[in-house]
Amino acid sequence: MTPKEMALLLVRALDSKKGQDILLLETDGLTTLSDYFVLCTGTSAPQLKALADAAEKSMKDNGILPHHVEGHRGGTWILQDYGDVVLHLFSPEAREFYDLDRMWQDAKKVDVSDVLTGGKKWIPQ
Repeated sequence: MTPKEMALLLVRALDSKKGQDILLLETDGLTTLSDYFVLCTGTSAPQLKALADAAEKSMKDNGILPHHVEGHRGGTWILQDYGDVVLHLFSPEAREFYDLDRMWQDAKKVDVSDVLTGGKKWIPQ
């Protein structure tokens, strides 16, 4: 599975659990950390846990396990590192605080509208 396919798999899993403001950033060429960052906001600690669980299950069902997971206890931010793809889940306050959207503003925003359900429209941020 390519890194982009992995990232889109995560986007689908997050969308299935009503993740908000899902953003897929292509970071290849900007950092050696990963090829893609997936950012998503959850409205509560239980939703963040559900988003994390759905993402991890989706990847595990495809034979991919995270190299590293952080942040479960705080309930405001969760990171799942899959090597070529890093998933960042935030509460609204944590997303504003860490502001990865701005920090990685030079990254290419990938159109995920064909992956999202419910007629959500992709709007470059």
